[in-house]
Amino acid sequence: MNVYTKAIIVIFMQINRMNSKGGMYTRYITTISYLIDLLIINFIAFLLPLKFEKPWVFYMYITILWIIIAFKNRFYEVYRYTKIIRVVNLIFTQFIFYFLVLYAFIGFFKEPGVSRLKLGEYSLLVFFWVTLIKIIIYYLVIRYRHITKINKRKVILIGKNKKVDQLIKIFKIREDFGYEFKKQFCLERDTEFQDCFDYVINEDIDEIYCSISSLTNSQVIKIIDFADNNLKIVKFLPDNKYIFTKKLKFEYYDYLPILSLREIPLEDNINAFLKRIFDIIFSLLVIITILSWLTPILALIIKLESKGPVFFKQKRNGINYKKFSCYKFRSMAKNEESDKLQATKNDARVTKVGKFIRKTSIDELPQFFNVLFGDMSVVGPRPHMLKHTEIFAEKVNKFMVRHFVKPGITGLAQVSGFRGEIETDKDIVNRVKYDIFYVENWSLLLDLKIIVQTVLNAVKGEDKAY
Repeated sequence: MNVYTKAIIVIFMQINRMNSKGGMYTRYITTISYLIDLLIINFIAFLLPLKFEKPWVFYMYITILWIIIAFKNRFYEVYRYTKIIRVVNLIFTQFIFYFLVLYAFIGFFKEPGVSRLKLGEYSLLVFFWVTLIKIIIYYLVIRYRHITKINKRKVILIGKNKKVDQLIKIFKIREDFGYEFKKQFCLERDTEFQDCFDYVINEDIDEIYCSISSLTNSQVIKIIDFADNNLKIVKFLPDNKYIFTKKLKFEYYDYLPILSLREIPLEDNINAFLKRIFDIIFSLLVIITILSWLTPILALIIKLESKGPVFFKQKRNGINYKKFSCYKFRSMAKNEESDKLQATKNDARVTKVGKFIRKTSIDELPQFFNVLFGDMSVVGPRPHMLKHTEIFAEKVNKFMVRHFVKPGITGLAQVSGFRGEIETDKDIVNRVKYDIFYVENWSLLLDLKIIVQTVLNAVKGEDKAY
């Protein structure tokens, strides 16, 4: 451990001594992060010759806008269990909007003397230093918890099942999360409840984790009342294997509390705008750089091998179950079953060139026009032919949830091993599970990860790409 790491850990230990509760500790870290970032964005602006007529207006502008964007983006809501991929996604989202408001300053405040090149240099420097500091703090906090064993939150678990056992294992293995598992309770009789509550008080337990399936409604209320009256945090573990979603959203209508089944990130206007901009840019790049020259070549080969159109058009269900025409390069000889039967292994309908373009997923490329037109997205749940959608909607629970967002050329289910032919019920059930996870956990970073994985899979080939 070098001297700088030791110095930071000493600072954290001093902060921790000021208040032993994790909530206050987190607020200190958040405040420090805010101050460091605001110092960076203003100090770099001071150092660079940006030549503003009223520099103080610019400093106020970037400070206020940074705070507003960070608040909206939840930029500083990084917890002990937050994954690094979430941190990176927060950084990219923060800077996309910060860059937009940064360049808007020139026109809004009429600053023609400011060099766009220097403003670009400023943007890159701020992005580099804020990213570096945020990731360093993230890993130093993890390192601090792991080394010092300080600021651990003492927890107990109520219930006995596989999910509870998994959580206990996580608490024991992931020391960087900062939790100390103390005891497990299986509550059945009233006397056991009292023993549990006494233990929480005597051992100064910070958080209580409960398995929903192990408790009755009255028992849940009893635990909540105890936690509220004794300033303890209580959390619940949803462990019903038939519930695919875990993303419950709590909100108020006036003073009436409302619990929503799920929170869909793409229902947020900002997220939807970001995804649409990304879709337009990405689809234009593919159309201009690949389809512009590949289409005439493939058109000639497809026409020479078999009679019929170059493009295959098929009705499919999109967002909100609306029908749209999905485009592909034709990979089969003309047949009457194309809208009813999915392609199978060694399907006689598939042409020679069709076999190649299906194996490499080249047949899907015309769908970038669907993306440009707004019917599809680059990444999303794959759309099925109408007949299959009707069958699966009746057969698979929660199948329709995937229609809350636009369908995609590729998706999380496809890069997770569930693409192509549906051979068993397990295939479609697992596909739906991955699709629902995507709907509820969308991020630009997740989209990029899926795109990269799709390209890699196309290069090496897939067993079910036929």
